[in-house]
Amino acid sequence: MVEFIISGNAARQERYDYSLNAIREIVINMLIHRDYRDSSSSLIKIFDDSITFYNPGKLFGGITINDLLIDNFTSKPRNKLIAKSFREIGKIERYGSGISRIIKQCREYGNIEPKFEEIADGFKVTLFKKKTDQKTIEEKILSVMKDKPEVAIKEIATKINKGVTVTKERIKKLKQLNAIERIGADRRGYWKVNIEPD
Repeated sequence: MVEFIISGNAARQERYDYSLNAIREIVINMLIHRDYRDSSSSLIKIFDDSITFYNPGKLFGGITINDLLIDNFTSKPRNKLIAKSFREIGKIERYGSGISRIIKQCREYGNIEPKFEEIADGFKVTLFKKKTDQKTIEEKILSVMKDKPEVAIKEIATKINKGVTVTKERIKKLKQLNAIERIGADRRGYWKVNIEPD
């Protein structure tokens, strides 16, 4: 399902229930890590509140799910030629980074974290439609500016636990939406918040 968001820009924004980047990453990983000696099928099932991805072949090279979650492993592709092909066309940034990217993409999209399981002779990933209860980056920025209008961007970045570059990008977005204004010169100026943060 897709939600259409009217933000004041000329073009409407489209927001799907799930991160398309996370789905793309999972499917690529299914192709790379599948045990092709197993005659059973790779399965994708869509439910009202989740999507599951099942692939024949357990984790390869003695890696556990906990190793994946804490990024404590050395990647050993089961299908080296397939992995090499995807890397050469730019679909893999580095070997072994797929799980961490899926988790990051879900977090940034606002969905709760995915679930990873070894089931029977395969590996299963579940994406959940449910959104996190955490505030968005923009909401956090608005709250900081509301509490301290003269706050500097570096201080905002520290308070919301994000980098300065990301913070600047989100502030630019808020300006474009007329949610905030910068009043006065840089050092003596202050932020005017035009909407109430949630």
